[in-house]
Amino acid sequence: MKSVEEQLNIIKRGAVEIIPEEELITRLKTGKPLKIKWGADPSAPDIHLGHTVILQKLRQLQDLGHMVVFIIGDFTALIGDPTGKSETRPQLSPDQVAKNAASYTDQVFKVLDPKKTKVVFNSEWLKKMDLMDIFKLSSKYTVARMLERKDFKQRFKSDSDISVLEFLYPLLQGYDSVHLRSDMEVGGTDQKFNLLMGRTLQQRYGQSPQVIITLPMLEGTDGVQKMSKSLGNYIGVTEPPAEIYGKIMSISDTLMHRYYELLTEVPLGEVKAMHPKQAKQRLARTLVARFYSDNAAAQAEAEFESVFKEGKLPQDIELISLPKNEMNIIDLLAEAKLASSKGEARRLVQQGGVSVDNEVVKDEKLNVDLKTERLLKVGKRKFLRVKQG
Repeated sequence: MKSVEEQLNIIKRGAVEIIPEEELITRLKTGKPLKIKWGADPSAPDIHLGHTVILQKLRQLQDLGHMVVFIIGDFTALIGDPTGKSETRPQLSPDQVAKNAASYTDQVFKVLDPKKTKVVFNSEWLKKMDLMDIFKLSSKYTVARMLERKDFKQRFKSDSDISVLEFLYPLLQGYDSVHLRSDMEVGGTDQKFNLLMGRTLQQRYGQSPQVIITLPMLEGTDGVQKMSKSLGNYIGVTEPPAEIYGKIMSISDTLMHRYYELLTEVPLGEVKAMHPKQAKQRLARTLVARFYSDNAAAQAEAEFESVFKEGKLPQDIELISLPKNEMNIIDLLAEAKLASSKGEARRLVQQGGVSVDNEVVKDEKLNVDLKTERLLKVGKRKFLRVKQG
């Protein structure tokens, strides 16, 4: 059993705030396992490294002997988290929520320890609340305090719509903490308002308030913007091993150190002592092994060396068949999922990052003949064979 000081050093690594730290120390001194709440609305089916910053911290807490309660917000997802939104977000259908939840659960256990994780759905208790329960919950917080929230304040000043339903979202998320009697909640800095709501409501329901740990938003592979699928600067946990490895090898040395701090347990002194290339290789192997296996990591590294040092093609390039005998290059990249959207496909072509049969595409109006097999290459790592079929 690690000492309180040792536990605190692990918990504080990469954290932005612990609210309040003295309460955390008091709870750690009891030696009792903490019930740690982490909730996620299954609003999208895929997660990337940015999401795993929190998962990494939760896994560290599990390894210290604490229990994670993973709340799948199937009920709150039907409302939609207004955090950071400039307008009311469309509600998801129950079918979309169920499908995304199943995918999300599979992915989080690439990091979390299933034996120390309890998975619950907040519809289990929120669906049972009647109108009087909602009235009681709503009385625990004021509109004035709600409008102190940055995104609500901005929308209110700009005369943009804010539905009463959106005011209910942080109240319901906070009530999850009341129902679970959680000791701690972990989340990103963008979720601070919602996390503190849980702490406030616990106090107003006569409970001991949870400790809050906030973690930073992870920069994407560009090293500037927050990691986001829409910006194309993400590394997905379900991407092929070679793709994950190659993307890690492409990041800057500065960003590499940040990824080490937030995504691994490797002592930062060891990282500084290594040559940057060796450090980046170790980071790439570590992350591929986490999401796949040590063997997959070794194969990804061997393929990277073969493709980038020796100029060879990857051994197993996927071949897909498309129904058309000719396609515009932008449509083709989007259809083949070599770009997340036509907008991204257009940017890739404009940047000179696309080639067909080893010839760089310079014209976004190019039509590609698919009657014979074509080799597509996007960036330095994505290869695909396509043909009509």
